Amino acid sequence: MAQKKDAIILSLMIFSLLAVNYSFLDKSITGFFIEEKFVHVDRIIDGDTIESENQSIRLLGINTPERKEEFYSEAKEFLESEILNKTVRLEFGKERKDRYNRTLAYIFLGNKNINLEIVENGFANYYFPSGKDIYYDDFEQAWNSCIEKNINLCEKSKDVCSECIELKNLDFKKDEAVFYNSCEFSCDLSSWSMKDEGRKKFAFPNFGLDKGKEVMIKVGEEENTENVLFWKGESYVWTKTGDTLFLRDEEGKLVLWKGY
Repeated sequence: MAQKKDAIILSLMIFSLLAVNYSFLDKSITGFFIEEKFVHVDRIIDGDTIESENQSIRLLGINTPERKEEFYSEAKEFLESEILNKTVRLEFGKERKDRYNRTLAYIFLGNKNINLEIVENGFANYYFPSGKDIYYDDFEQAWNSCIEKNINLCEKSKDVCSECIELKNLDFKKDEAVFYNSCEFSCDLSSWSMKDEGRKKFAFPNFGLDKGKEVMIKVGEEENTENVLFWKGESYVWTKTGDTLFLRDEEGKLVLWKGY
């Protein structure tokens, strides 16, 4: 009877240990099955794409600015300084190729996750269009660290309205976002912008939001009204497997962000 009781207690202790350290064990165990490869970095195409042996490799977990956007050059230069003409380790995720036939991978130099470094230094937002993986929490922490540093893409807006424009609701199923003005004055949102984790970007028209009022931005081709602005040219915006909304002022500084 005593032996049976001891076995039950031991089992409970092991279960508790596993539960507490699940995240750690998940990464450790998964590591035994992750496919990896070593390559030489021949060229940096942009902040989130490199080339090795005439093969384009798209960095997983991040999205850097496009050409002509702020921090495009800085993101590319950062990647060049880190890994150009070096041998790196590729670690593959759920999918090996994207729709452009580029290889999808996390890039490691030694034990350093370069993709993660780009986010923490404010040259990219995190980006998981296929759903969260074992590194998602690390990238979210890297973004939070960037926010604390208040640098580059994470730099906080100094617009007086940035303190009182609030996200009241984000309905990814209906592709609707609602903002509220809690200021004691009207806010000019002309040239402000909203985007997802990827490339979809909404530019506010010549628009002012009165105090105590709300405005909805939704996907559609209808004409704008006083309370609804339509995000045209898109069949959908918010990814069902998880996404993030970024709101920026006319200077591109961060007003707010919300992930789900």
